Amino acid sequence: MDGLNRRDALKAGGVLGALGALGLATTARAEPWSWSPEESVAGSGSGVDPLTVWDPEADGVVARLIESGQVPRVNELLRTWTRNGQPLPDGLPSELRDFMEYARRMPQWTDYGKLNTAIEFNKKRGLYLGVLYGFASGMMSTVIPKEARSVYYSKGGHDLEDRISKTAKLGYDIGSNNAYAADGEMIITCVKTRLVHAAVRHLLPQSPHWVQSAEEDVPISQNDIMVTWHSLPTTVMKHLNNWKVPIPHHESEAFLHSWQVAAHMLGVRDEYIPKSWPAANSQAAQVLDPILEATPEGAKLADRLLSLGANIDLAIITKPVLGSFTRFLLGDKIADGLAIPREPVWDPLLRFSWGPFIAVREGVLGAVPPVGDAYWLLDEFLRKAALTYLAELRLPISIEIPTMNRDMSVPPR
Repeated sequence: MDGLNRRDALKAGGVLGALGALGLATTARAEPWSWSPEESVAGSGSGVDPLTVWDPEADGVVARLIESGQVPRVNELLRTWTRNGQPLPDGLPSELRDFMEYARRMPQWTDYGKLNTAIEFNKKRGLYLGVLYGFASGMMSTVIPKEARSVYYSKGGHDLEDRISKTAKLGYDIGSNNAYAADGEMIITCVKTRLVHAAVRHLLPQSPHWVQSAEEDVPISQNDIMVTWHSLPTTVMKHLNNWKVPIPHHESEAFLHSWQVAAHMLGVRDEYIPKSWPAANSQAAQVLDPILEATPEGAKLADRLLSLGANIDLAIITKPVLGSFTRFLLGDKIADGLAIPREPVWDPLLRFSWGPFIAVREGVLGAVPPVGDAYWLLDEFLRKAALTYLAELRLPISIEIPTMNRDMSVPPR
């Protein structure tokens, strides 16, 4: 549509429902969208391709905040809003307040019994979850091309450790004992992240660097959010199952439910949120698996991620060891695409000893070769790797609405 762009649409009122979204150019799929909304928590839906849907409820509100210069004051006020049950601070623009009061409501289909069970699951499997969130999900984000470009060219690409700390906060908050309770922080984190996504959708199309590299006209569609979502719970559960970690069915379902609620709170339409693990795996097979590919931006981000262990333990967590673990988790194709060197010691150690190590750790096997000699080393690596991820939670963490893109003339931190 000649003369129509994202910024004009937002100024016109932020109406980006099905008609508005479909009127904007977006990335074409290799295959038509075919995932059925009957497999969602809603059980039905329009069937509209999520590549053509953004977040009309948030986008117009945030765009007008940015254009009117109100974001610095809003960020200052929202720094005091830190607990789920806490009233919104006085002084917020009325339009933003109305949106946030709406956005903070839990979905009607929330099962609080499952959320309580998820707490127990997170307690038991916290060590594995920390490692997988950090080095399966985290490294996978560098080979999701649209996500890697969005991060690299947005403000988050300038200070990657700050951006990682805010991403780590999501994984930490959802695993806390009071994630969705009044004294927890998960609802706050989701609502603030939703505001950030809306700001990035407004700002990135104004970046010539992003425009030159991006395949789409508008970043962070509903499809993109679900791609990232699958890099978290779906990927984590896939690895836990591959490692043969024994997980009772009710705990597995509860873990999924905690992430279903998170997707809703992040603004995803219920018709796109999988209702079960088979539904999640089938959606991931369409939206995540085929698009994983290294990009120049992603390779630079991955290199910086692999350096995170330098300040934790130079003997156990080094860049080569984290690179080897990335290769083990994500495979040779992705590791080679990110220019991660092969490691003569750690590559075979992880490939041949990790499965028996997990079995010993879970009490399924006794210590048998080759695990006997390697058990301590792998166990120490597991603990240090989780610590590396959690070390990025540099408190206090304030998720704030950006007002600018990355200045490409300034070296990243």
